[in-house]
Amino acid sequence: ATHITTYKRVIKIQERERSAMSSRRTSSSASKITEDEINNLIMKLRPLLPRLNQRRNGTVPASEVVKETCNYIRSLQSEADDLSERLSQLLGSTDSNGVDITLIINLLQQQD
Repeated sequence: ATHITTYKRVIKIQERERSAMSSRRTSSSASKITEDEINNLIMKLRPLLPRLNQRRNGTVPASEVVKETCNYIRSLQSEADDLSERLSQLLGSTDSNGVDITLIINLLQQQD
């Protein structure tokens, strides 16, 4: 009787594991992005990338679009860091140069 009870427990555990694995597969497949969705995202990215947008031919491999997106984001981050540093320097020297802080703030708010 003990062996039968143990055997039934093992069967139940195996059924639970199969059920859990099945639900994991279902949820992971539901969260996977389709090839059409990737292509759609690539098509939306391309016009945002100045270097690729200047090209005459219409086909660019998706890998190149992703690489160029990464490069463009890095360049934008670098440009933002440089501008932030220049602004900090400018604001730090406003007393000696007579720069109007209100003018700078207004210009920054126009960018938003």
